[in-house]
Amino acid sequence: MRLLLAALTLSAGLATAAGAQTITVGAKDSGQPPLRCGVDGTFAPHAFPSLQGGVQGFQIDLFDAVAKKLGRPLEITSASFSGLIPALNAGRYDFLCAPTTVTPERAANLLFTEGYLWTELQFGIRRGTPPIKSEEDLRGKAISVNKGTPYEQWVTRNAERLNLTLLAFDSQADAAQAVIQGRAYANLSGNTVIRYSASRTPQYVADYALPGTRFHWATPFRQDSGAMRNQVEQAIECLKKDGTVAALSKKWFGAEPRDDDAEKVVFPGFGPPGLPGYDETPNKAACS
Repeated sequence: MRLLLAALTLSAGLATAAGAQTITVGAKDSGQPPLRCGVDGTFAPHAFPSLQGGVQGFQIDLFDAVAKKLGRPLEITSASFSGLIPALNAGRYDFLCAPTTVTPERAANLLFTEGYLWTELQFGIRRGTPPIKSEEDLRGKAISVNKGTPYEQWVTRNAERLNLTLLAFDSQADAAQAVIQGRAYANLSGNTVIRYSASRTPQYVADYALPGTRFHWATPFRQDSGAMRNQVEQAIECLKKDGTVAALSKKWFGAEPRDDDAEKVVFPGFGPPGLPGYDETPNKAACS
């Protein structure tokens, strides 16, 4: 095995600026105290810098709509993904607006809403590289990932079996750039991000998706925030029912969701069914 962790970080000045950047969305004039959430502001098209200043993307639009349903302003702060869950547990955020993969391990320690998107693990490669047909094609290769994600965990778990080299970065943008520059053979991330990067960068190609890796992308809360989790989930369900989530998905990801995609499916109870933290109490969201 050769497991090499090369954690390449942004400059201190840029990291401080990104961590300090906060925008307010939702019901700004409601007179209610703001809710607080954190997001990875380098994870296009979910959340990334806008040329006009601030942050834009699917997550920003979605949680703007959620906060308006709740009648609350929402402060969205950009930070490195690897620090978001520790900051949530420390009380800096009420929940996370970042798309967060619901794994059994995370579900045992956090509360999640139901999923509003499906995610699966997919590789991006440099144009001209032979397509990846199976995991064996990865043997002996360097794989770049965004630090602190399930993508990093997958590479770590399979490093010895496939003789992988792990290159972990503080942003998905840097992880994708490592492939374009030839420092990594492939970049592992979520399917929406890989496909978006490929649509914007001719040298980068969306390639092999790992079978059996479809998960809920959902909103995490601390375990003592059950009531708020339920309120946010009900708002998300209302936005599914009125077509808002599907419309945002088409806007940012370029395709109309299918009827069985999470953007359109209202799941029973609260939380992802079958995982720790799931509450089978009937969810009767009152949608206006």
